[in-house]
Amino acid sequence: MDADVVVVGAGPTGLLLAGDLATAGARVTVLEKRPAGLSNLTRAFAVHARTLEVLDARGLADELVDGGRQVRRIRLFGRVDVRLDMLPGRFPFVLVTPQFEVERLLRRRAEDAGATFRHDVRVTGLAQDEAEVALTTVDEDGAGARVRSPWVVGTDGVRSTVRRAAGVPFPGETVIQAMVLADVRLGRPPEDALTVASAGGALGFLAPFGDAWYRFIGWDEALHPDDDRPVDLDEVRALARSTLGDDHDMTELRFATRFAADERQAPRYRAGRVLLAGDAAHAHSPAGGLGMNTGLQDAANLSWRLSAVVRGADEGVLDGYAAERHPVGRQVLRTSGTILRVATRRGPAASALRAAAAGVLARAAPVRRRAATTVSALGVRYPAPPGAHPAAGRRVPDVALVPGGSGGRLAEALRAGRFVLVAPASGPPADVPLAPGELSAADRAVVRRADGRDTTLLVRPDGYLADARSPGATSDGAQGRELSNSWTRRNPSRR
Repeated sequence: MDADVVVVGAGPTGLLLAGDLATAGARVTVLEKRPAGLSNLTRAFAVHARTLEVLDARGLADELVDGGRQVRRIRLFGRVDVRLDMLPGRFPFVLVTPQFEVERLLRRRAEDAGATFRHDVRVTGLAQDEAEVALTTVDEDGAGARVRSPWVVGTDGVRSTVRRAAGVPFPGETVIQAMVLADVRLGRPPEDALTVASAGGALGFLAPFGDAWYRFIGWDEALHPDDDRPVDLDEVRALARSTLGDDHDMTELRFATRFAADERQAPRYRAGRVLLAGDAAHAHSPAGGLGMNTGLQDAANLSWRLSAVVRGADEGVLDGYAAERHPVGRQVLRTSGTILRVATRRGPAASALRAAAAGVLARAAPVRRRAATTVSALGVRYPAPPGAHPAAGRRVPDVALVPGGSGGRLAEALRAGRFVLVAPASGPPADVPLAPGELSAADRAVVRRADGRDTTLLVRPDGYLADARSPGATSDGAQGRELSNSWTRRNPSRR
């Protein structure tokens, strides 16, 4: 075999997956059709709170945050502010930063962990049997080769060659053609907020990168050009005026493109020894900035399962990946699709619907909070496995730990990519059974919690609860309350 796992596609999803697998000791090869060093200038620009927690558990979040722009509120339709500073955790904001910065950090981590990268390589075919997958490839010189591995993960985007070669359909539709994406410099910067605006069926987004550049995404059917016409500054200005009501004296254009907004999802994320993640598994509109975030969270869910199988765990642990992530992908399609349709529908009825939706958001704080937890993905909860504590599957807050070799926070203890047993500060931990994917209790990292609680938590490598026990009991209501995303919990500051 050429590797334990071959990852096809070196976007954010593939890079996080490769880094996790290599950190766990797997031999990983990443195949990428782009030349080495070519920046990936795509439409992703927002890193949400749950994704920042995922990156924090890999030691990357603080560096990324320091180079980006923290936006603590989202301005919807020019009249409603959704506050993000009430989100629980260390990252009560959305971070606006170019996708290539996320890729840079993830690439560095994967290389440091020993992942092998092969650029200018295109996958042209795939065959598999009970033991391996064989990929046929061609390089920039036209030379063909075969790459063999027990496992292949397709993270190669909406037009995934791996997905097609594995025979997995991708049903759905294109909902908008030729949306405009542009990075612009503004003469009159707007308020410091991520703006989502709609006017007469036209849709616009504006987000600050923090370095005097802004990301603009817009679409207006009345200004709809031929799909292949180059985007110029005049067109972006016109789109900004029709959607945002103001072009903010745009003075410079450094990057612009057109793209189609698709809504598609693979019916299954696994075909034998081939798995799919990120845009290869689901595609949706840019509304909400959810695409890259969903892919990174796919990778965090899949990586620990696949690394466990490489080390000898039962392959059945991989079944949990699609069982947990496919419903999340479906919900993301619904969320982004709803935003897009509400914003772009034309006519008096559509205007009334937008006004009504804005009114509900303006008056109902619980609705705004739910919107924030949905977009941030902090509200994602997986079903509890049979026999596990009822709170299993919930995101575990960043528990403060007794100082030691694993650091002072749970996120730091998770950086080794292992299950973490969070025991009380003193006394023996409760007996928590092995979770799916655990090979032995000796593989767990054991840490002591510093908050005085006596509940023992078994935390999965992706930061979700595998199981919990209290002394002398198998479960209690306090454990569930402790692990809930309480809006009244004080948000710990970044430190």
